Amino acid sequence: MDTDLPPIPFLDLKAQQARLGPGLRARIDAVLAHGQFILGPEVTELEQRLAAFCGAAHCVSVSSGTDALQIAMMAEGIGPGDAVFLPAFTYTATAEVPLLLGATPGFVDIDPATFQIDPAHLEARIGAVNAAGLLRPRAVVGVDLFGQPAPWPALRDIAARHGLFTLDDCAQAFGAALGGERLGRAADATATSFFPSKPLGAYGDGGALFTESDERAALYRSLRTHGEGTTRYDVQRIGMNGRLDTLQAAVLLAKLDVFEAELARRETIARRYDEALASVFATPVRVPESSSAWAIYAVLLRDGAAREAMQARLRARGVPSAVYYPKPLHHQPAYRTSHDGAALPVSEDVATRIMALPLHPDLDDAQVARVIEACLEGAADAAG
Repeated sequence: MDTDLPPIPFLDLKAQQARLGPGLRARIDAVLAHGQFILGPEVTELEQRLAAFCGAAHCVSVSSGTDALQIAMMAEGIGPGDAVFLPAFTYTATAEVPLLLGATPGFVDIDPATFQIDPAHLEARIGAVNAAGLLRPRAVVGVDLFGQPAPWPALRDIAARHGLFTLDDCAQAFGAALGGERLGRAADATATSFFPSKPLGAYGDGGALFTESDERAALYRSLRTHGEGTTRYDVQRIGMNGRLDTLQAAVLLAKLDVFEAELARRETIARRYDEALASVFATPVRVPESSSAWAIYAVLLRDGAAREAMQARLRARGVPSAVYYPKPLHHQPAYRTSHDGAALPVSEDVATRIMALPLHPDLDDAQVARVIEACLEGAADAAG
């Protein structure tokens, strides 16, 4: 391999911006012209188009994916004494929000093949919390990790048996589908993120909530704007400043025009990796009857030492990699005192061996070939 080639970007928003330039500028210029920078017409248009995209009755845009999670839980009155069950292997925001509201995260292990929350372990964890009698089980958060759907039919069944609110943390998976339906309606509420690295990403923070409930949608709109009622100075409840900026809505509208094509490109790259790299890595196992948004393409290596060595070999060839996530949440200092000590061996094992490869719609065929070649050469070096 020619190591004099420029490094491959793990994420290339500059290339995306160049590709979408005229549409982006037209959308942004329209906002600058009308000057409605907060809850301007682009926000309403975006909400309508996002709801239509995934078939949801309501979309409420908010200021970030984290705020989407918080608003959804605030609307349910989740707080002190409540247990919120969520996977131990995910980004910090999923567990951060319950704690901010005074609730307690109940960490659940993951499926070793798909990395999604394990329904059998969820059932066991709910039983253990009920038996201890110290907390009230209130909610289950399924995370559509890396762009693939969580096992929503099983999660809904468990939640229904125990009377739990279901929240889909779809931060990495907007555009994914399960059973032929886009995510957005799989749970009582769905929260997504428009952080720039996400499959549908803004040029700043942003997020959205989806629900089939008229009542929840109205609550979300109130909570995102300081708890207001029928007028700005009619304060009905404690809320927050959680609105999506109009400029970010404009960016997202321009990106939404090409989103289907970008999802298709992500799938093409993922399949090329699958075919070429299955001999050297444990490549992603597809969730049955689903399509992925491929926010992250993560492989498993033998152990932590093998991962470190492979990352060094890829770096030397101008190919980046990343680790999502180096520690499961129950091992993070901020959450140790909130964990009840339940064993989570799969999350702990996966964290030591997982590695992500570049995957984005502006990765061209030559760059994909370079990533594959570098991985194969790295594996050969390790074997030699």
